Amino acid sequence: MKPRESLARLRRFQIEETQRRVTQIEAMIAEFSKMARELDREIALEEQKSGVVDIAHFAYSTYARAARTRRDNLQRSAEELSHQLEEARQFLDETLAVASQKLADDGERFSEEASAAPAGPQTALRRAQM
Repeated sequence: MKPRESLARLRRFQIEETQRRVTQIEAMIAEFSKMARELDREIALEEQKSGVVDIAHFAYSTYARAARTRRDNLQRSAEELSHQLEEARQFLDETLAVASQKLADDGERFSEEASAAPAGPQTALRRAQM
């Protein structure tokens, strides 16, 4: 395998892997957000049942307190994943830009080589057929 082919395969792998990672992070953020919304509803129901909404009150529901903590942790995790998502998207954009630039450079090099090559009988025949 030629080094250029090897680099192209590596770039394709990096792009595909980053795209999978972006998709996975987006799914995780959506799932965490959904869970946090469900916990919000459960907290509201628990506070309504107990009649105590002040977190500092001694009679505040233990379940509501635990649900709040879990919801806050989920929201924090979603924020951290958002940062990772932004980094992954930036890496993907940069990798795609480099790959497209490399393809453009290779295309220019190919056309220069084709125009610089001496026109033999087969080349002239191919050109005439076009």
